[in-house]
Amino acid sequence: MKKIIECVPNFSEGRDLNIIKQITDAIETVDGIKLLNVDPGKGTNRTVVTFVGDENEVVEAAFRAIKKADELIDMRKHTGAHPRFGATDVCPFIPIANATMEDCIACAKKLGERVGKELKIPVYLYEYAASAPHRKNLASVRAGEYEGIAQKIKTKDWKPDFGDPKINEQSGNIAIGARDFLVAYNVNLNTTSTRRANSVAFDVREQGRKSKNEKGEEVVEAGACKAVKGIGWFIPEYGVAQVSMNLTNINITAVHIAFDECVKSAYNRGMRVTGSELIGLMPLKAILDAGKYFLLKQQRSTGVSEDELIKIAVKSMGLDELVPFEPRKRIIEYMLEDEGVYPLLNMNLKKFANETASESPAPGGGSIAAYMGALGISLGTMVANLSSHKKGWDERWKEFSNYADDGQKIKDELLRLVDEDTKAFNKIMDAFALPKNTDEEKANRKQAIQDATKNAIEVPFRVMELSLKSFDVIKAMAETGNPNSVSDAGVGALCARSAVYGAWLNVKINAASYTDKRYTARKLKKGKEILDKAKEMERKVLAIVERKINS
Repeated sequence: MKKIIECVPNFSEGRDLNIIKQITDAIETVDGIKLLNVDPGKGTNRTVVTFVGDENEVVEAAFRAIKKADELIDMRKHTGAHPRFGATDVCPFIPIANATMEDCIACAKKLGERVGKELKIPVYLYEYAASAPHRKNLASVRAGEYEGIAQKIKTKDWKPDFGDPKINEQSGNIAIGARDFLVAYNVNLNTTSTRRANSVAFDVREQGRKSKNEKGEEVVEAGACKAVKGIGWFIPEYGVAQVSMNLTNINITAVHIAFDECVKSAYNRGMRVTGSELIGLMPLKAILDAGKYFLLKQQRSTGVSEDELIKIAVKSMGLDELVPFEPRKRIIEYMLEDEGVYPLLNMNLKKFANETASESPAPGGGSIAAYMGALGISLGTMVANLSSHKKGWDERWKEFSNYADDGQKIKDELLRLVDEDTKAFNKIMDAFALPKNTDEEKANRKQAIQDATKNAIEVPFRVMELSLKSFDVIKAMAETGNPNSVSDAGVGALCARSAVYGAWLNVKINAASYTDKRYTARKLKKGKEILDKAKEMERKVLAIVERKINS
């Protein structure tokens, strides 16, 4: 599978959109590159660009961008709130999919050597690519900034890894590295004071602050959040001071935890957090975790949709205070989704029904079975959420929230299988259309047909498994959920059983064409067991429903 590596160069220009456009245009001249985000800042006079590709593509695109920045940006004239020492200030590589940190280190070294040799820009390797321990931390590498690098570069400890030990007066220096996924995140304060913003940053960041004890000795007081770097600054563009943070490992300190620590510190120092700002992109999990965190603080069910979790996170952290927060442009997984990957899922109900009713054989029964399963578990999840918020049941909110969480996971996978079933059918049709003129072509065609047929068995079989699993939630809600919604649990059971039965018919019809009869015998045996269990679960749920309705 293709390796996906992210590159996030930071350019020392955030005001001239023409210059920024020329740089990003240079990036997009490389085939295979996908430009994900361009985030200019006037106050910092800095633009963060995010793009992805394989190891060769990202190196080539990064080089072309650095070369264009070298032509267009003059560091002798640059001013801005953010620390900087080069036209392209930093250029990290981050493993995203099917890539390792070693791959990213190789990218950093390959790019660094080329930049130093061809562009005559001094290069420092940092983070995982660092050539010495004292060069690992970006802040140490950049210390002194552009104004101080001319003398620093002459010292033994700070000879560049690539390029001559002499400052490039127009372009400055560049730090090229390999690192874990980093979230750049700013928290807004109701003050214009950089000093007071710094006081919050020192409370929060891992490095903390330096002070002197009663003996006059310098001591370091650690901050509240590990794997967080931070400073305070004032942004004239917005008229507020911010705590500017880099979260270098969100598995150690999550975005919402850093936000809340800023809230606590600001409050204790007589200030108030008014919102926050994401720079660049963030992983989907980070914002979903934030949504769940704030719902849990309210003692509300976390078993809601991805869209709702994102909305809760955005409003709770004020991510839309300064500029609109657009999830499709800010969440990396959404940016990497191929357009049209889930065409059925993105249709409205009327269009989906019309497409099913058309003369095309797909979507067919398999997709409809998956959708019925999604509707069934959605009803069970609805009852769980209603029960979680039922007046007088406050002490049971977590119990029902857990059921709703389980239901959301099943629903999301079943929805994806709506499209996967149609794709499975189309793969069979594509295999039958392969040429069969030679013996080799005939053999390849036969194998392709069998591979596609096996996939067309596996997809509806997964629908069967998930729809049976949905009865765990549906039955529990019929038994213990909000009694006013017991009929909804009953309809959910009808949908779930129909989904299992419908998917079972698709498993059987495709198994008849598959040549590995030992495989199909196992699948059919297991499938019949799932069907029988689903029928029994439907019977039990409906008995509960009828009893409660008639009581």
